[in-house]
Amino acid sequence: MKRRLLEILACPMCKHHPLELKVFDEKQEIEEGVLMCEGCGRWYPIIETIPHMLPDDLREEIEDKDFLKKWKKELPKRVLAKGKPFNLEE
Repeated sequence: MKRRLLEILACPMCKHHPLELKVFDEKQEIEEGVLMCEGCGRWYPIIETIPHMLPDDLREEIEDKDFLKKWKKELPKRVLAKGKPFNLEE
């Protein structure tokens, strides 16, 4: 994902803008990271340069939880414990 996309991205659920970005791996683009919405507490993974910004009913719980486990040491505690739609406290 290119950093300049942050200027136009908003949460698909509550329309909050801007989203908070945490980068885990960056080369010419953001390879892996997470976008977080302060408005509703949702988070959206960036996987292989693609932000996965889907509404809750279209997200895959297994894929999202695998992402949380992979980046557990890098993610903010609020995402791990209370992130929507999935977190590791459930």
